[in-house]
Parts: sequence; structure tokens; C-alpha cells
Amino acid sequence: MPQLDTSTWLLTILSMLLTLFVLFQLKISKHSYSPSPKLTPTKTQKQQAPWNTTWTKIYLPLL
Repeated sequence: MPQLDTSTWLLTILSMLLTLFVLFQLKISKHSYSPSPKLTPTKTQKQQAPWNTTWTKIYLPLL
């Protein structure tokens, strides 16, 4: 039974990593980033909760 020749694995793995690095660099360099966004102040609106508008009576148990 012949043995598996692993002498070219290092070269294959290194070339694959180099190719992936180059492809990712090209993909990132083609991406256009928008200029820094301007901050716009936001107005906060206070929402009324149902329990804020009505008064509820709490009944104590009879002693």
C-alpha cells in the first residue's frame, strides 16, 4: 500500500493563505465607506403609562 506524499502540503497551505489574504484585501479595498456621519440631536418623548394617568385605590383587608 503506497504512503501518502505530504511534502507539498506546506506549499499548498501557504499559497492558499496568501491567496485568501489577497482576495480579502481586494474585496475590502473596493468597499466605499461613507464619510463620518454628523450627529443630530434627538428629542426624547415621554410616554404616558396607564398607571400614571389614573389613581387606583388600594384596599386593605378587614381586620
